[in-house]
Amino acid sequence: MPPLIRPSVDESMELPIRHAQVIAHTEVLVVGSGPAGFGAAIAAANAGSQVILAERFSTPGGNATIALVAPFCSYFTHNPVDERMGAETFFPTDHGEGTPIIAGVLQQFVEKMIAAGGAIQPSIETGYVVPYDHEICKQVMSSMFDEANVRFLYHAFASGAIAGPDDVSVIFETKSGPQVIKAKIVVDCTGDGDVAAAAGAPFEIGRDIDGQVQPMTVYFRMGDLNRNDFFEYVRSNPTQWRGVHGLEELIMKAKQGGELDIPRESILLFGTMRKDEVSVNGTRVLHVLGTDVFDLTFAEWEGRRQVGELVRFLQKYVPGFRGAYLVQSGGIVSTRESRRIIGDYQLTVEDIFSEQRFDDVITLSSYPIDIHNPDGAGTMLYQLPPGSAYHIPLRCLLPRNLERILVAGRCISGTHEAHSSYRVMPVAMSLGQAAGVCAAIAAKRRMTTREVPYPDVQEELLRQGAILDI
Repeated sequence: MPPLIRPSVDESMELPIRHAQVIAHTEVLVVGSGPAGFGAAIAAANAGSQVILAERFSTPGGNATIALVAPFCSYFTHNPVDERMGAETFFPTDHGEGTPIIAGVLQQFVEKMIAAGGAIQPSIETGYVVPYDHEICKQVMSSMFDEANVRFLYHAFASGAIAGPDDVSVIFETKSGPQVIKAKIVVDCTGDGDVAAAAGAPFEIGRDIDGQVQPMTVYFRMGDLNRNDFFEYVRSNPTQWRGVHGLEELIMKAKQGGELDIPRESILLFGTMRKDEVSVNGTRVLHVLGTDVFDLTFAEWEGRRQVGELVRFLQKYVPGFRGAYLVQSGGIVSTRESRRIIGDYQLTVEDIFSEQRFDDVITLSSYPIDIHNPDGAGTMLYQLPPGSAYHIPLRCLLPRNLERILVAGRCISGTHEAHSSYRVMPVAMSLGQAAGVCAAIAAKRRMTTREVPYPDVQEELLRQGAILDI
């Protein structure tokens, strides 16, 4: 174990009372600029609201940029043998024609990314995922904020929230000391539900049996791949490859030889915008929680230790990688699951597989139940029926006990199993769009979030190009 700090003394101290500068008043405050926060800010602004976006890092995107998560998962209905087959753009496969079930802000974003040379059009050839460039993603997101007149503040970590009768004050820790932004409505897109939890919303963590969450992952990219050698190996060893899952036999051999120590049985490879590059999802950090600074510290260390081992494994064992090199690892560890805020409705796995229809639907999803084993090797992947999609209702975005805060992204109200489906980036962006629309309407009409009629939210979402049924 590395010499990481953990609480070692039973001691506390009283901190001095401090004062914070109120730096802005706004109609809508979006906290977090990952896919959910991006969708929320753009949608709220397009609905006519004054919007401020606050972000703890130095650039928008979150998992989509800083953590190097890629590609954007499929947001199409189709008839796959394996949702991920062909997803790496290496092995085109016949999935049948796909139909998009998410549009709106996501569609605008993807179109701008393609126009900027930063993404590949989703199609049968890509498995209906969107390979994209992380640096161009930062630029496109920033330009869309500018076009929508979204004001923003970077390097601002939300550490507290005070919910009043007419507004919410969110406290941010910054290099300039504590700063406060007051908003009529706040959209919590922190991923961990930090603002909602600080304001008193109830929440759950992990699976029912023991509270364990899905493991964290540090993504990385390898360059100078010899595609011909790699493809020849895959063609000659078909049992080694199942969609983008693969290399199980080589991984087992390396583990038995003491050359690989990762708690995972296979790795996922995805093509990028560059022909000689591949994005690798192969690390797995167990029993860590994204709301614990000590766990996060360990996860960053352990994830990069595993990156080093996987790079050496690929270079030694996998044809095509002999001369490849590590281009970059994620600037932050990617968190799949932490808090799930309890809302007016909790989405369940039964809702997903029965394709439950909700009157207050605000987005669709067709992504499978995808649970990375919290205890070690193994990934449970359960497909939806071919051509199907399920509803997510507005009530999942409304935290209990709070009237002026919405949540969007992976922290919405749902069970551990349901969360494993809606946690992916395209769905998060569409959830953000819905939350941003609801927030804008509430702010403009001087309402609480629950007072906004859901048909009005749906009407504005449809005006913005969203899809609410198939």
